[in-house]
Amino acid sequence: MAAPLALAALPARAETLREALVAAYRNNPDLASARATQRATDENVPIARARALPSLQGSVNYAHTLEKQAYGAFDFYPTDTFQATTSFNAPLYAGGGTRSAISAARTRVAEGAATLRSTETSVFSSVVTAYLDVTLDAAIVALNRKNVAVLEINLKATSDRFEIGDVTRTDVAQSNSRLAQGRATLRTSESNLIGARERYIQVVGHAPDQLDPPPPLAGLPHAPDDAVQIALDANPDLIAARLSTKAAGYDIKTADATRLPTVSVVGSTAYTNYLGTLPQSSGLTGSLPHTGSAQIGLQATIPFYQGGLPSAQIRAAQAREGAADEHEISVEREVIATVRADFAAYRSANDAIGLNQTAVAAAALSLEGVRAENTVGNRTILNILDAEQELVNAQVNLETARRNAYVAGFNLLAAMGKAQSRDLALDDELGAALYDPQVHYDHVARDMSDWHRDPEPVRTSTSTRTTPAQDATVPSLPLP
Repeated sequence: MAAPLALAALPARAETLREALVAAYRNNPDLASARATQRATDENVPIARARALPSLQGSVNYAHTLEKQAYGAFDFYPTDTFQATTSFNAPLYAGGGTRSAISAARTRVAEGAATLRSTETSVFSSVVTAYLDVTLDAAIVALNRKNVAVLEINLKATSDRFEIGDVTRTDVAQSNSRLAQGRATLRTSESNLIGARERYIQVVGHAPDQLDPPPPLAGLPHAPDDAVQIALDANPDLIAARLSTKAAGYDIKTADATRLPTVSVVGSTAYTNYLGTLPQSSGLTGSLPHTGSAQIGLQATIPFYQGGLPSAQIRAAQAREGAADEHEISVEREVIATVRADFAAYRSANDAIGLNQTAVAAAALSLEGVRAENTVGNRTILNILDAEQELVNAQVNLETARRNAYVAGFNLLAAMGKAQSRDLALDDELGAALYDPQVHYDHVARDMSDWHRDPEPVRTSTSTRTTPAQDATVPSLPLP
């Protein structure tokens, strides 16, 4: 598949869609949160592996006897006692539960990586939608402002003609009414533009200025069946669902192992020092100032009866596997339906572009003709107003169709699993390697130290509280 975004060089005077995607990739909080969640998921592998590794622990104890009772002339109890003990345990066999737990953890790491890619795709889709919404709403505001300016000129011209008796008061009222409607529509479009800009800030992290037209999309399929086949192999949500089912299968084996014996090598040492406080009457003062012992052996634990706990855990794991399997089918259905719907929306919007271009050309020609016929009395002021409104509506429909086609096309690529950072080649713009969750996993997967920790978390996403409230200012735009 070709990269969905063509790498055309665009002027530096305006922000490009590619730059907006890079900004979101760097500082979008949803994406940053998903990366941190994946790093936490990575740790489940060393946590599961720790069950198969030896453990060593120790304890120290000091006791001072405040009151003791002697038996006649004999006092066997020291006043001060210091004790130090260590214990060692090395698992040899745990019924296969540790192995299956590690396999489940690894599978869930892969599932988390797929979920991270899904979040990345979702963020990019939101960026594209916000970018195109700002572009569309800015164009609609510009069209409505132009329309209001034309209606103001029409009202003045109609009023002047009324003064000389060329038109009636009805014509003036119609012009005034249409101007009021145009101004109301302009206010609504300005509000929509402000809302689109605020949503852009939410997703991208900064306010939009002038936005360049988006580059053409590439890699789009020619038929819905082609798109579905690609999605079944590459959609990250579907991949995550399949891995979730696989991990649930390992959970059953882990629960099964709780019914089997476990074998471990165990050892212990003990040291006791009476700190020279053994009583003289004990007769041991000189010969036994301290004691010590060391042991090593095998320990087997055989579960005979656990109150039905293993069976309940196994049945619960089986039920979760069944739920995961059914969810996989649900996700597959959703992916297929989404891909087909997005393909239809993309094709429909592209068809609408051509039809609306024809409508705009025809409406412009019609307006020109109505104005000419009005000068000779064959058309009324209302005919002119209707023709002007028809042209504006056709222009708005054309801009909307262009927006819908691009958003539907990108959403189709996203549903196919072809709208991730690597597909968009964002590393060229970032000037650095893309975030790779495998790096952290490789760092921690075999870490057996009790004293390693990551640096304190540092926020990477940016706050938008200092961003000023947006307005409906529109740079000069080329209008159809």
